[in-house]
Amino acid sequence: MPASKGGERQLAVALQYNAELPAPRVAASGRGEVARRIIEIARENGVPLVQDTALARALSSVPLQASIPEELYGAVAAILAYLYRLDSEANRVP
Repeated sequence: MPASKGGERQLAVALQYNAELPAPRVAASGRGEVARRIIEIARENGVPLVQDTALARALSSVPLQASIPEELYGAVAAILAYLYRLDSEANRVP
């Protein structure tokens, strides 16, 4: 989830989630060059990117490998639902 605004350094947070996890967790987070590398790795692996500056800022304070805080469940759930829809549409047979 990349984020940048004006002259601020770029920020990126990568989330991990699957049915075995109790909640999504922060897999990677960084600013500047680290953020650029997170985004590059996501693109190389076909991972969709969603830009949400406020959410990225909030998630950047979560320790690596920690579950996201409950107050962010709604925002992250909306993004996951969007990504699942994209995936479903991409996998439809015409």
